[in-house]
Amino acid sequence: MALLAALAWCGAADAADPAAGKQKARMCQVCHGLDGIARLPEAPNLAGESTVYLERQLKAFRAGERKSPQMSVVAQTLSDADIANLAAWYSSIEITAKMPE
Repeated sequence: MALLAALAWCGAADAADPAAGKQKARMCQVCHGLDGIARLPEAPNLAGESTVYLERQLKAFRAGERKSPQMSVVAQTLSDADIANLAAWYSSIEITAKMPE
């Protein structure tokens, strides 16, 4: 049973379309940036986050399990495909870190 669930999840992740997610992310860019780097101090960076994390959070906002004045409203408009595509877009952004000397 767990194997079937894992296979179903992998198939759904493969079906996600980062290009469609990029188009949908235009509504997110004011706070999170199209590049996934937050523009507002209270908004998290999304670039490079895992698809699992991003999908879980967006679905929690949509279901009302997680609360935010902005995200609770925005998430209500997202379909499962939109969420998968957004997660695929933001997770596909490569970020680098530079350690201080």
